[in-house]
Amino acid sequence: MAKKVTKKIKLQIPAGKATPAPPVGTVLGPVGINLQEFCSKYNDATRDKMGDILPVEISVYEDRTFDFIIKTPPASYLIKKYAKVKSGSAKGSTDTVGTLSKEQVKEIAEIKLPDLNAYTVDEAIKIVEGTARNMGIKVEK
Repeated sequence: MAKKVTKKIKLQIPAGKATPAPPVGTVLGPVGINLQEFCSKYNDATRDKMGDILPVEISVYEDRTFDFIIKTPPASYLIKKYAKVKSGSAKGSTDTVGTLSKEQVKEIAEIKLPDLNAYTVDEAIKIVEGTARNMGIKVEK
């Protein structure tokens, strides 16, 4: 028989750097799962993506066991990384803080495709371009 999920938790944790300290410990501690076990499994699974911030969806079961799914990094994080800017514009699309080439946008779209609501890379490119525009990052034609 399938185990019953008691709670679903979503976190964004730097790859390979999960520790039982806050914020991981404060969120997962009250649920009753083994923090050290989660941290070691997460760090092993994300060791190849060191430095990136990765969203993780944790399913906690009745018997206090857990499973987790690691998603692709947030589009805003990837856009800032590729554009080499610290943060997006405070004024949105009216104030430009950086630029991305079409190739960089396509690369980001290919990375994000599994987690986006898009079927093709072209649709994913439009989503990424919209996010970049709202962050004040100009996309070169």
